[in-house]
Amino acid sequence: MATLASGEASKRIVTLDIIRGIAVMGIFSVNITAFAMIEAAYFNPPAYGGAEGANLALWVVNLIFIDGKMRSLFSMLFGASMLLVIQRAEAKGQSPEKLHFSRMAVLFTIGWLHYHLVWWGDILKDYAIIGCIAYFFRDKPVRPLLIFASLFYLLGMLFFGGLIYQIVEWDHAAHAPGATQGAIREWNEFASFMYPTAAEISKDLALHRGPWTGIALHWLLVKPFSWVQGTIMFGPETLGLMLFGMAGYKSGFLTGNWANRRYARWALVGLILGAAASVAVAYADIQSKFYVPVVFGGFVVALAPFRVLMAAGYAALIVLLTRNLGQLALRFAAVGRCAFTNYLGTSLIATFVFYGWGLGYYGYAERWEAWLLVPPVWVLMLLWSKPWLERFHYGPLEWMWRSLARGRAQPFRRRGPAETVSS
Repeated sequence: MATLASGEASKRIVTLDIIRGIAVMGIFSVNITAFAMIEAAYFNPPAYGGAEGANLALWVVNLIFIDGKMRSLFSMLFGASMLLVIQRAEAKGQSPEKLHFSRMAVLFTIGWLHYHLVWWGDILKDYAIIGCIAYFFRDKPVRPLLIFASLFYLLGMLFFGGLIYQIVEWDHAAHAPGATQGAIREWNEFASFMYPTAAEISKDLALHRGPWTGIALHWLLVKPFSWVQGTIMFGPETLGLMLFGMAGYKSGFLTGNWANRRYARWALVGLILGAAASVAVAYADIQSKFYVPVVFGGFVVALAPFRVLMAAGYAALIVLLTRNLGQLALRFAAVGRCAFTNYLGTSLIATFVFYGWGLGYYGYAERWEAWLLVPPVWVLMLLWSKPWLERFHYGPLEWMWRSLARGRAQPFRRRGPAETVSS
């Protein structure tokens, strides 16, 4: 018997928690660059943080195995968990619509505060908005869910494909003989995102090495709606991923109900194809000297279908490796049950380490040096989550989200012993 510290152990689907826990840990591995240095460094190593040796190797490893894959997996798990909450509300005779939109409203508020007051890379507000749309697909069977998911995902790819075409046009127009000032300006406005000037870098460093008030005011007053563009641009992809997750839940794929051989096939095909495509994109990026259309197009268009395949492959592999619910698997499950707290907690830890209101290492560490913060934070997630859940029903922020969404304080402190699940 393996202990599962949960006030709702008999009702929870532990597989979802385990996959979610691993996904939120993986996301921090790639987000660390966006915490530690200028935004352009995330996509373009030569922009900042080092593009040779260990720095380049780390970027390549993250691109092949983690970047985009864990976010895709996390988005799929959000769709699956959202459907689970809706179904439980219906089973209890509650209004699923009222509960769902209340949860999304609270999530958006927390995400908005996270974005403006803590870190610009927030995804919670985006999940809240897209989650409101995904609600209307809740009753669809598996096959229609997969069809709609594929269509929305394809729509996102087509949008970005058109954008890449436009970027190439801007490039050619700006560098053609006799290029107009307007053409040059259009190219420079986009290229500055990937190739920031020394003045732009200095401005960014000064902002993030300064006091918290300066950073907060920048996002509150200077760029209060800059997140809207990203939400719209990545909306179709995110919706597609959530619907894939809902289909994965209904089909039993994400809940561990398939046979081992079937999971093994998905893991083998998904991981091999996804990794091979990622290797090809990494090679193309390096060979092109990180040319904007190649880097951007490779990541958001060429790798898009392979990210889904690899995310599914990871999910299948995780199910296979955690069948017996050993102690390590239960540690990951606890991280997943506290994913909301762990996700926001990483923002607080990383911004404290790098931003000026904390230790102030922003822009000083190379890429590999910044990543050294990742393993200790992983260990911290694994250490605190399970003991906490042995004493409390929910993670602290999970409890807050649940209480605010339901309009009353939920049970928090555990009074009885932890329930058990057969291993």
